[in-house]
Amino acid sequence: GYKGDTPVTFVRAEFNQVTLGDSAKITVSSEGTAKYNFTSSFEFNPEGGITLNDIAHNPVFLTVTEVLQKEKKQKDEKNLTIGQAVVDLLPLLEGESSFEMMVPLHPVQGSPLETPRPGSKQCSLEVKVFVAEPLLTAAQVLGSNLLKVTLEGAYSVPESFVPSGTQQNYMVGLQVPSLGEKDCPIFFKNGTLKLGGEREPFPRPKKWPFANILAPGANNIPDAYIVGGPYEEEEGELNHPEDREFRNQAEYTKKRIIWDLESRCYLDPPAVVSFQKRIADCWFWPVEIIRVPLVIAPKGKPGKTEKTDDESQLSFHGVAYVNMLPLLYPGVKRIRGAFHIYPYLDSTVYEKTKLLFSLFRDTGHHLIQNNKIGGINSPLTKPVTTKNLKEDKTVKEKDMNGKIKPGDVQAPSIKSQSSDTPLEGEPLLSHNAEGQQYFEAGTYIVLEIQLDKALVPKRMPEELARRVREMIPPRPPLTRWTGGAQKAISDYHMQIKNISKAILDEYYRMFGKQVGNNIDSETLEEQKCQLNYEFNSSGKYFAFKEQLKHAVVKIVREKYLRTTSFESQEELQTFISELYVFLVDQMHVALNEAMPDDVQSTVSTIHISSEQLRLFAFEAEVNENFEMAAVYYKERLVREPQNLDHWLDYGAFCLLTEDNIKAQECFRKALSLNESHIQSLLLCGVLAVLLENYEQAEIFFEDATCLEPTNVVAWTLLGLYYEIQNNDIRMEMAFHEAAKQLQARMLQAQVTKRKSIGNVEYPEEGGNIESSIGPWGANNDSSNAAIKVEAPAEAPKCQDSSTLLQPVPYSGVSQTPTTIFMETIRFLMKVNAVQYVHRVLAHELLCPQGGPSCEYYLVLAQTHLLKKDFTKAEEYLQQAVRLDYLNPNVWGMKGHLYFLRGDHSEAKACYERTISFVVDASEMHFIFLRLGLIYLEEKEYEKAKKTYLQACKKSPSCLTWLGVGIACYRLEELSEAEDALSEANVLNNYNAEVWAYLALVCLKAGRQLEAEQAYKYTLKRKFHHMKPGAGEPKNVFHEEKLIYFHWLILDILLIDSKLDHNKNVNKRQFISVVLELGCTGVSVPAAGRSKEPHVGRTMVHLTTLLCKAYHGGHLTIRLALGGCTNRPFYRIVAAHNKCPRDGRFVEQVGSYDPLPNCHGEKLVALNLDRIRHWIGCGAHLSKPMEKLLGLSGFFPLHPMMITNAERLRRKRARELLLASQKTDTEATETEAS
Repeated sequence: GYKGDTPVTFVRAEFNQVTLGDSAKITVSSEGTAKYNFTSSFEFNPEGGITLNDIAHNPVFLTVTEVLQKEKKQKDEKNLTIGQAVVDLLPLLEGESSFEMMVPLHPVQGSPLETPRPGSKQCSLEVKVFVAEPLLTAAQVLGSNLLKVTLEGAYSVPESFVPSGTQQNYMVGLQVPSLGEKDCPIFFKNGTLKLGGEREPFPRPKKWPFANILAPGANNIPDAYIVGGPYEEEEGELNHPEDREFRNQAEYTKKRIIWDLESRCYLDPPAVVSFQKRIADCWFWPVEIIRVPLVIAPKGKPGKTEKTDDESQLSFHGVAYVNMLPLLYPGVKRIRGAFHIYPYLDSTVYEKTKLLFSLFRDTGHHLIQNNKIGGINSPLTKPVTTKNLKEDKTVKEKDMNGKIKPGDVQAPSIKSQSSDTPLEGEPLLSHNAEGQQYFEAGTYIVLEIQLDKALVPKRMPEELARRVREMIPPRPPLTRWTGGAQKAISDYHMQIKNISKAILDEYYRMFGKQVGNNIDSETLEEQKCQLNYEFNSSGKYFAFKEQLKHAVVKIVREKYLRTTSFESQEELQTFISELYVFLVDQMHVALNEAMPDDVQSTVSTIHISSEQLRLFAFEAEVNENFEMAAVYYKERLVREPQNLDHWLDYGAFCLLTEDNIKAQECFRKALSLNESHIQSLLLCGVLAVLLENYEQAEIFFEDATCLEPTNVVAWTLLGLYYEIQNNDIRMEMAFHEAAKQLQARMLQAQVTKRKSIGNVEYPEEGGNIESSIGPWGANNDSSNAAIKVEAPAEAPKCQDSSTLLQPVPYSGVSQTPTTIFMETIRFLMKVNAVQYVHRVLAHELLCPQGGPSCEYYLVLAQTHLLKKDFTKAEEYLQQAVRLDYLNPNVWGMKGHLYFLRGDHSEAKACYERTISFVVDASEMHFIFLRLGLIYLEEKEYEKAKKTYLQACKKSPSCLTWLGVGIACYRLEELSEAEDALSEANVLNNYNAEVWAYLALVCLKAGRQLEAEQAYKYTLKRKFHHMKPGAGEPKNVFHEEKLIYFHWLILDILLIDSKLDHNKNVNKRQFISVVLELGCTGVSVPAAGRSKEPHVGRTMVHLTTLLCKAYHGGHLTIRLALGGCTNRPFYRIVAAHNKCPRDGRFVEQVGSYDPLPNCHGEKLVALNLDRIRHWIGCGAHLSKPMEKLLGLSGFFPLHPMMITNAERLRRKRARELLLASQKTDTEATETEAS
């Protein structure tokens, strides 16, 4: 009112375009408050009045109006609208029966509230909303849902859209199921056409979809904002990096239509079911857009509309196809994205959405009624009839499933839709020229669809973790005795040091400090006896024992946890033996620590690391020596049982040997060590699928995706699992999520790479980042690190066994795109899950961004190489060569193929080509090993040495140094050969070939004793029935590898002419060594090296030269009679044939008792090692000895022995039968008589 007057106001309540009532006119107090005590109500009637959908969609508007005082000569009062408040009724749909809130009063234009006084608070209304009883029961609240649809804007609209001229109403509509089976259309009207030049701000508030709100601030929905986000995280069609530049231009420089409206729709439980069913039937829903002329009531004629020809005309009719499938993904409540607008054609819409109904065309009368400025734009509540595809019997079966045909719009997880590329198979729209302008301009709308609750609930991470713990209990904590045992050992070390110091002091007191090297052994022995006598006579020895006793008792209790008595004497002796060994070892440790520096040993302890053991196991795998590989893997587990990587490696090895049960145990053991380890979870899931435990597999895969949502392999494996279960919707969800994560990762890698060189434009600022990332993957030349292993010299590492031939993306002439399936293939091949790979390869072949690439053919070739299917492998490798002939992995694998087939000349050419590339292949270790082996076979020893040295630099192992040693030995570089073989022996002293070549080197160098020792280790470490592998000449080492060495040593002694000129070599001594070496029962060729050694009889036929070393006839192994006449027995002896049979002999090698014992057995004792020795020395066997050795398994049985034994058995059986018949006859005659 006038200045100084007290204003008088009242409140008007409106709901759903209906005025509910006015309050009394209340004077505002001096404190600025007014108590209206105004109550208004409306009736909730689901049958035909206000429904739940109206309550969800419409708020209550409270308009505060000031009553102005009458002026002179004024008949009626004048009112001034001050402000407007909005009350949202959504809490009533959440089960509440009443709520109170303070709602702000937004000023209208020209209101005094627009310019508030300094320090004053914002005007607000205190409102209480209540109902007599809750509108929904607890079950209805739980089963219902709330749908919110937000239309942000349409960008890059046709150039024909201009703000001048006839005003136009830009409208967008779609329909959704609301109450039961009824459909509720949702309209967005009165879009604002804007010119380019600035970007829409983020965040910005969402607005109510009503046009007659008086206060500008009341248009905004409280606590609801459009926040935007990265394009890559959207669910629409234009979410790929190649679309970024176009979207930046469209949203900054081009025309756009802005709505920023949110419309709500309540879904009761039947509507939720219908909503889910309709999405499952058809993934794509149409969202229509049109432009209609805006009709304004002429002045002076209120309430009447101007009749024009354009009043009901629908122009620029377009449609966007929104993929609603993500709403059926577990836990998804919101989709937001940009969707292309295409011209509206009945045939196309029907083909893609299975609907024959146009929302705007078939409800045009509603548009005429509501197409006015100032009209409230609320959604229609009348049901709209639709024609669903299910009623049409002529549609094909594939369309019945709601899937898109190859020419139709593709889901974003299947195929990218660029803005400048029309849909495949789309007909030319000559009869919808206006709609065609959308397509030519690249128009798209940005839409958000949000649910209050997810349609498909998702398991919580806590539940998944609990289920995993139920299947795989965590490992129990380590025992608390570890600390006590360590302390007991430390105390024992301390006592040993104290006692040793006391003994040393006593020695110095008695004999003085003398240098030990200058004292002879006899003097030292005498001093030792005197010292022992002094200790025993003085009682110091017993004092030392008492001093040490307590420490030993602590070790027994703390280390061995032994506190009870022993049950038997054997158990006591076993424990004492074990304890003695441990105490002696620890005594040595303590003494070495206590010894002065000048007398400590200079020999360092050689320790083989876990990485080296893994490399040795890898070599054994490739050589198909699985027994030895298992030994290495188990040794790693014994060393570090808490290291889960060791369990995973051993599990992958078990997968290679197709021992799925043991592999599952290993993976679950690793998971018990760390429940959050993603790789362990995935491998447990893979094994569960292979063993058909599908329920467990789903738990493992889902837990992995929850723990690491950005893991591409986890999502892909989950999608493959759903494919096995025929769950297409969830399969699509998992693949889509995997593609999105891969796309984001590759984009981030490119941003980081450009940022590192200082030339990057941030996506948020509209920068253009070029990329070829598609929905399934991204081109990337840096993914070699995914499976390539480059081991440092000091800590060599290797890959799992299957990565020997594993292809790696190579940045050469042709770059193949990285897809989610190829990422998964690399993971599966790394862990030897070949059984799972073929399913993924099929997806890779059908993937739009994948297809038959070089890496695809390499993986196929590798899988067939593992099956020994060389023909198929060669076919796929030829395809790989055609696609990328500069890829070193292709030529490396071809070399492996030819090597395994025995074509070493072709393998050599491929290997040489591989190592000539600038970029190494993914695994060079075995390329060097096998190429060096081929060089050795072809006697190119210098090249072999150089090749093996290259392998030693990259990843040294026993086989690499063995190859160097063999090459140096052939080149007669004995010193270098010995050094290399010593290195090989350090890395693996169980390799018989290393010891054998050391024996050869020592023989040739004239060191007889060392040669004999090396040979004995050769016999001790030899492996029978071992197939030749990398570094092992196939034509040199047969199943009995030592044959070659025996023959070679004899060859050195007898054929090599250089030996005759060596004055320091005693041939007689060498001959005795050779005779000792011949004791293993081998056949040595009489000729030179041209003949290949072979396994013959276990007799050694000595040459004439060797026979000359023996005199007095030849040796024979025979029986010599001993014992008494009535109780004879025989000695088995080695004697000269000229000596008497029972006389002097050289050595007894066994015994034979001809009299059977109580069990009818004749006992024979044989010393087979000495018998083998004397046979190697040229001893002959007597006939009885041949039979005994044949029966013992030392010799093959003579065929006549078996024949004679059968004849004897039959003869005795016949005699027994005749004897029994004779007895029966005599008994019968006796009875008759």
